[in-house]
Amino acid sequence: MSNAVEVNSLGVTFGDLVAVNDVTVHADYGDVVTLLGPNGAGKTTVVETLLGFRRPTSGSVRLGGLDPDRDHREVVVRTGALLQRGGVWFPMSPAQVLRLTATYYHAPRAPEELLALLDLTHCARTPWRRLSGGEQQRTLLALALIGRPRILLLDEPTTAVDPEGRQVIRELVRSERNRGCAILITTHELGEAEQLADRIVIMNRGHVVVQGTLDDLAGSPEIIIETSASADPIGLASVLGCEVTRDGPLRLRCAAVSTPERIALITTYLTGAGLAMTALRTRATLEERYLELIASERDGATT
Repeated sequence: MSNAVEVNSLGVTFGDLVAVNDVTVHADYGDVVTLLGPNGAGKTTVVETLLGFRRPTSGSVRLGGLDPDRDHREVVVRTGALLQRGGVWFPMSPAQVLRLTATYYHAPRAPEELLALLDLTHCARTPWRRLSGGEQQRTLLALALIGRPRILLLDEPTTAVDPEGRQVIRELVRSERNRGCAILITTHELGEAEQLADRIVIMNRGHVVVQGTLDDLAGSPEIIIETSASADPIGLASVLGCEVTRDGPLRLRCAAVSTPERIALITTYLTGAGLAMTALRTRATLEERYLELIASERDGATT
C-alpha cells in the first residue's frame, strides 16, 4: 500500500540552480510531517511539485498514489492546499469565497462551520483587502479544508498569524490528523514543528539534512544543566566519571544518562562550590539540534 504523500529521490532544477536535490519524504494517513528549514531550503518547491505546479527534473512524487502532473484534476479535488503565493479576489469576503468554493465540491463542509472553527465569524463579511494578515491566512486554510480532503499540504500556515490565531490553526491541524488526514507542513519556525509534528524533516540548500521524530533528532541522552554562576566542567566530570563540556557561560552538558544518583552527585558538587542548579534537561531542544545541524552544513560547504 502506498503512502498518502510520496516524494522519492526528487530533484528540481531551474536552469543552473538546483532547488531540490535527491529529497525523499513520505507521510501516511494520520501523520503530520513537517519540512523544517531556513528560507530557500527548497520546502516550497517540494510542495509545488507535489501539487503539479512544477515538474520533477528527476525522481517522482505521488499524492494518494496519483501523479500530480498526469492526474492533476483528481489531485486538486482530493487535496487541500495552502500556499504562500495566491489569495482571494480583493472585493470578496471570507463568507463569499467559501460559499463559492463549496459549489465546486460534491459534499463540501459547511462554510459557516469553517468560519466558526477558524475564528472568522466576526469578519465573515469583511472584504479581503480589509482583513488582517492572520485573518487572510485563516481564510486560505478554510478554503483548503472545505472539500474534506484526505491530504493537506500547508506551506507556512502560521505566517502573519497572531498567537491566538496560531493556537486555532494548531488545534485544527490536530483535529484533521485525528480524523485520518495526511498533513505535510512547511515552516521555518521551530515552535510550530515542536507543537505539531509526528516527524520532522530538516532541509537546507535543497536537500534533506536529517529526518525523524523529535526523540530521534534530540540525539543521545545527556544531562544539560544551567547554573547560577559559572561552574568548572573538569571538576564535575571527575565526580560523574563522564565527559562534561561547557555550552555557554552558565550551561554544562554531561555525556551520561540521567539517573537520580547522578542528579544527586551534581547537586552535591554544585552546593559545595557555592552554586545552584537553575535548570535541568535530559535531551537537546529541537532549536539546539537544528542550529547545530545547519551550522554543520554551513561549515561543510565552506571547507
